[in-house]
Amino acid sequence: MIRRIEVAEGYTLADYALHAWLGEAVGALRAAASAAAPRLAGRTVWIVSATARGGGVAEMLPRIVALLRQVGVHAEWRVIDAPDPRFFPLTKRIHNLIHSAEEPLPDEGDRALYEACSQALAAELRQLVRAGDLLVVHDPQPLAAGALVAREAGIRAVWRCHIGFDQATPGTRAAWAFLAPWATAYDRAVFSLPAYVPAFLADRAIIVPPAIDPLSHKNREMSVPKLTGVLRAAGLVVGDHPQLMAPFARQVERLTAGGGYTAAGLDALGVLFRPLVVQVSRWDALKGFAPLMAGFARLKTERLASVEVPWRRAMLGATRLVLAGPDPTGVQDDPEAAAVLADLAARWQALPDSVRDDVAILRLPMASIRENARIVNALQRCATIVAQNSIAEGFGLTVAEAMWKARATMVGPAAGPRAQVRDGVDGRIVDDATDPGAIAALLEEMLTTPKQREVWGTNARARVAGSFNILRKTARWLEILAGLADSPARGKG
Repeated sequence: MIRRIEVAEGYTLADYALHAWLGEAVGALRAAASAAAPRLAGRTVWIVSATARGGGVAEMLPRIVALLRQVGVHAEWRVIDAPDPRFFPLTKRIHNLIHSAEEPLPDEGDRALYEACSQALAAELRQLVRAGDLLVVHDPQPLAAGALVAREAGIRAVWRCHIGFDQATPGTRAAWAFLAPWATAYDRAVFSLPAYVPAFLADRAIIVPPAIDPLSHKNREMSVPKLTGVLRAAGLVVGDHPQLMAPFARQVERLTAGGGYTAAGLDALGVLFRPLVVQVSRWDALKGFAPLMAGFARLKTERLASVEVPWRRAMLGATRLVLAGPDPTGVQDDPEAAAVLADLAARWQALPDSVRDDVAILRLPMASIRENARIVNALQRCATIVAQNSIAEGFGLTVAEAMWKARATMVGPAAGPRAQVRDGVDGRIVDDATDPGAIAALLEEMLTTPKQREVWGTNARARVAGSFNILRKTARWLEILAGLADSPARGKG
């Protein structure tokens, strides 16, 4: 039920230091390591999460583990498997409630299920840890298992919560009440934003924003030949002309032959370098895919009909929309993904023919993390606008990824993306992520202001380089772990 995840070394600090815009961050990490590594000597840092692929947590952890090892810290990553098929649907409900979604509130039966599964997971985890080790547990799924081990083994532990909502609602209160008995067993609780910290954890909360790795396959620079090569290998480019997109029929053939993703509407996606709006996320109703597609339909019908300036009308008429997310079968802790994707496909089918031809839905392959990352990188770099229309979002690494690529970014008003994008400086924030009319109006404004898009993209890249960098994040984690190591050991029980 608990699996070890192999982590490749990847780039070294010397590799990062070759890039001028990363030199300062490399220096900060080396300084933090010089102070922290001796205090962590002889200990293992056990990092536990719910999945090794799909979503931002699974993307960040390999690089953090690799960097910790490079600076002399013994770090191990473990992923849990559900002891009961009802476990991940339950934790997904808790996740949704924390984001204030409409879900049944947890009851005593849910608590009994969560406790039983956590006891089983804790029994395995307990065999790994030794006195003096440190435990870092990510999100609600392994929360209770880590708490049980921390209490019984008397080791120091940190809970990293990647989700949150900046208002208190009946749903968020119920979710936090459900998690509180285990969350309070941790010495520290790390959150992405201050607004996400529940009152009962305020005395031990630390704020560490998520960050991207600029040299990863998802974020590294990509030339036009490389970009088109990636899309051709993925089956999205056909023929001798590198700008032609694959027809929908070809994608159906790929699916039936065991391909990694499906697409809807690619037959009329047109040439690669026509205006493109792209959103890449997990298939989650809170990501706002459906209202974004409805807003795009408004743009192509109502808004387009009212435009009189010829070049603006041509720009909007040529624009396409791509909605992309991971193959649901490759993300074990998200049981709702398949239903969300099916609902989105049904909504696509109901669009007017003229709009449907301009919308693509891609299910990205998960068999190879590298292939997935390269496809996402290529799609984002093709985009005129990268959208993250989240109704609720703890942070949103896809926002930072797009900003790093100097793309004009449109986000919903959820607290996480709003903490990254300064409206009118780094991109734009739609007032209501559920309002297709507001989405259509903002898309029209962004698509028809090319000079402003360039300014937003330039500012966005600088913001990510300074604030949301994996090197600085790892340095902060070294400080947190060293502080725990300096604390007196707890007694068992």
